[in-house]
Amino acid sequence: MREIQFREALREAMTEEMRRDPLVYLMGEEVAEYNGAYKVSQGMLDEFGPERVIDTPIAELGFAGIGVGSAINGLRPIIEFMTFNFSLVAIDQVINSAAKIMSMSGGQYSCPIVFRGPTGNAGMLSSQHSQNFENWFANTSGLKVVVPSNPYDAKGLLKSCIRDNDPVIFMESELMYGDKGQVPEEEYLIPIGQANIVREGNDVTIVSFGKIMKVALAAADELAKNGVSAEVIDLRSVRPIDYATIINSVKKTNRCVIVEEAWPLAAISSELTYNIQRNAFDYLDAPVVRVNSMDLPLPYAPTLIEAILPNVKRTLQAVDTVMYKK
Repeated sequence: MREIQFREALREAMTEEMRRDPLVYLMGEEVAEYNGAYKVSQGMLDEFGPERVIDTPIAELGFAGIGVGSAINGLRPIIEFMTFNFSLVAIDQVINSAAKIMSMSGGQYSCPIVFRGPTGNAGMLSSQHSQNFENWFANTSGLKVVVPSNPYDAKGLLKSCIRDNDPVIFMESELMYGDKGQVPEEEYLIPIGQANIVREGNDVTIVSFGKIMKVALAAADELAKNGVSAEVIDLRSVRPIDYATIINSVKKTNRCVIVEEAWPLAAISSELTYNIQRNAFDYLDAPVVRVNSMDLPLPYAPTLIEAILPNVKRTLQAVDTVMYKK
């Protein structure tokens, strides 16, 4: 099977869906003439023209609103935010228009729109360009929130999101665009809301999603060297959440560590912890332990970034805690 970059997998997903459905279009800052800020949309303007690959001004509220209006009227837009930090400018359109129109119209209108772009830390970008909003958007009824961790999932999930009749938040990472992975040439879809057991194990369950899956898998590799068998689960989407896969795993391993980049208060890991203790309490041999970013705005200095974000060392310490090795 061929290997392609994460950005190429996203491009293939959008291109294939635009060829399949003339109602699909892409709009955002620098997506056309510049071939995308991260070269995700490279070559798409040449194939589809300026009516379907549309450059916008730096005006997220404006072009998000145009996308929502066009979706309600029958089109299927893909709206790219250069970073989800900038989506805050457009959050009224996302939360109060896209997410609510189905309910407010009594089912008469749907809003099949995908808002996509990078989230979280991407290096030395400091506090205003390094935030995670997965839990913010996942707190909104009417939205679906998808966070892929590899090229294979990115393509299969994005195609499903574009075809979905609900508004979807599709969150990527600048630090993953160059990642390579195996992606089939034939068409495939990955259902939204289906977690993936990336690695099977018996001693502890480690749950994560997005680029922090790299931390979870690296920690599992280290644990294996010491005879600890970790089961690693990639959520893939954080709304809906595949609770059943997590609960079944915890019933087998009896211990759970959740690794997430977002701040700890009201995080996805908070929701997972509640559900695990609610539905698998009798199976737990230790309290669930979370590994989040420290409750601070992310600084600029690389040494401080490393100290604040989840990492392998902190994940291993969390596993030691649930296994009573401290």
